[in-house]
Amino acid sequence: MIWAPISALAEILNVQPVAPGIWAIEGPATQRTPENLGNNATFGLIETRDGAVLIDPGGTWAGAAMLHDAIRALTGQPVTHVINTGGQDHRWLGNGYWKAQGATIIASSAAVFDQEERESLQLTMLSQLVGEGLKGTEPVYADVTFRTGYVLELGDRRIEINHAGAAHTPGDSFVWLPAERTVFTGDIVYIGRILSVMDFSDSASWLDAFDAIEELEPMHLVPGHGPLTTVKQAQADTRGYLKNLRNRMRTYIDGGGDIIGSVQVDQSEFDYLDLFDALAGRNAQTVYQQMEWE
Repeated sequence: MIWAPISALAEILNVQPVAPGIWAIEGPATQRTPENLGNNATFGLIETRDGAVLIDPGGTWAGAAMLHDAIRALTGQPVTHVINTGGQDHRWLGNGYWKAQGATIIASSAAVFDQEERESLQLTMLSQLVGEGLKGTEPVYADVTFRTGYVLELGDRRIEINHAGAAHTPGDSFVWLPAERTVFTGDIVYIGRILSVMDFSDSASWLDAFDAIEELEPMHLVPGHGPLTTVKQAQADTRGYLKNLRNRMRTYIDGGGDIIGSVQVDQSEFDYLDLFDALAGRNAQTVYQQMEWE
């Protein structure tokens, strides 16, 4: 088993207080590496009188253990529940560690289906990127599943989990704390870096999922990637990017454009986002393929 030294934790995981007893735990905005153990995303922790709830378990067994070290510094409560907000590796492949600690795992049924479909590809990718850091990681699926929504009442907290539709992955959910007006968005919101539209993503439904978050009028928004932020910034970095790409792609397709030239569709308004050069062209081609048949 691989454990991150405490001194290294601060360099990998940035803990941000959100509200009393609620934290964002931000991993690096880089690729998965042996140092971050697959934790290249933003996670969340909710403390209650009857235990703590973790938003996303970490990308590997060792990555989950790294998160646990950070959590021990925040609360003495055990993690009793872990919510998987989607099907990406860092949203579920750490489940086994937390299951071994006695936690109950919760996810949308669409997320579990996606996890089952892509587990082999994800494990193969992680073996190349994190190497020995993958040791001990085995697929473990949710104990509790739901179709569109689930409410967890724990201690003094009401925690609402909502699957409003496919986004970055088919089963993406967001977690809403109505009393605290705090939302954990999972991969529906990216801040400071360009989002990634993959062949399993749904760029149209993604906008609907964003709208469902926006309608809550949250005071605190914790994205799936990036630091604690505001709705205004999420509108710019996520919804603004997607709407621009889809609108320009519709014009391009209606004008007879083909997939080869789709990479030239203008996205330069968003070149301030990290990883823009690496992902913008791929996003354009993927959105072209999706919109060609809409």
